[in-house]
Amino acid sequence: MATAMASAHLNCAASFPSSNSSRKWSLRQLRNHGSCSVHRNFHSRGSPLIRAMVSDSRIGRQVEVVYDPDERLNKLADEVDENAPLSRLTLFSPCKVNVFLRITGKRADGYHDLASLFHVISLGDIIKFSLSPSKTKDRLSTNVSGVPLGDMNLIIKALNLYRKKTGSDQFFWIHLDKKVPSGAGLGGGSSNAATALWAANQFNGGLATEKELQEWSSEIGSDIPFFFSHGAAYCTGRGEVVQDIPPPIPLDLPMVLIKPPQACSTAEVYKRLRLDQTSKVDPIALLDKLSSSGISQDVCINDLEPPAFEVLPSLKKLKQRVMAAGRGQYDAVFMSGSGSTIVGIGYPDPPQFVYDDDEYHDVFLSEANFMTRESNQCIPEELSSFNKLIKLQ
Repeated sequence: MATAMASAHLNCAASFPSSNSSRKWSLRQLRNHGSCSVHRNFHSRGSPLIRAMVSDSRIGRQVEVVYDPDERLNKLADEVDENAPLSRLTLFSPCKVNVFLRITGKRADGYHDLASLFHVISLGDIIKFSLSPSKTKDRLSTNVSGVPLGDMNLIIKALNLYRKKTGSDQFFWIHLDKKVPSGAGLGGGSSNAATALWAANQFNGGLATEKELQEWSSEIGSDIPFFFSHGAAYCTGRGEVVQDIPPPIPLDLPMVLIKPPQACSTAEVYKRLRLDQTSKVDPIALLDKLSSSGISQDVCINDLEPPAFEVLPSLKKLKQRVMAAGRGQYDAVFMSGSGSTIVGIGYPDPPQFVYDDDEYHDVFLSEANFMTRESNQCIPEELSSFNKLIKLQ
């Protein structure tokens, strides 16, 4: 008798849909959360069709009946696969830019209050999760050096947090395909943590609401709650107070990201921040102007630029050169977060000097665009396919 095996693989980060037998399912059908692709792979020995001739007295002639055992087996495998527990999950973990970033005061707990427009962009990492047979430890691997793989990594912190909050006993094998540079002011690590929380919740059948995940995430990082937003949010407090807003910027507006190999220490940037020298512009006024008039240089204020430029003087030079060389191609040029990424909005290509000058031979370059997502959904990678890393020749 022919046999068939089915394997359930929930994949929210597949590239452009392929022409295989994959089918699109609503994640609600599987876990009541989100919208992703479920790939079903069947391996069976081919069975010949069974054909029989049957006499039909009603019409006075013989009729050929064809029975396909494989079709029946595939239907049975479908039923088994639908009820099979989730075992693997691949997710796109996008980063963000701060379109504007105002620092409005210092708190008694030592943190600073901020007011910022955070927006998800199409540059991101790919994270693969698999259930581990271990009941004591997660195992993390990555494609780049220098990334901590133990309890200091925000992915591991997020999984530990989820188990603490829910009582889950599941542990994971995780592979991080890192594309977002570290020390860039793009929130790559925070996004990874949010993605890990979302993944753990899918493996556990949705024990927590997305709102609970968002609230819990602030315990391990100020920027993490933002990544449970719809993609555009006005963030206050330490960054953990997240107000979803309609995207104030066209999603197809291109941008280029330019990051030198040197990183800015967030702690050192804040240490050099002088509140009496920050902008006095009302952040709500910035948001209103952005919504009514679009993005412009005078809206893209970042109060962390002056201290970051003290920490890394070459970063100030880079921003100035991009603004001068752009000759109006960019609607705005600004630093994201605490650095060290310089963002040019409105044009996808970097200035020519970045290619020509040996000083910038090792910079990270990527074009990107703004993105959003629906509640309880991951962002499928086909929407991130606008993302393109620009290779220096």
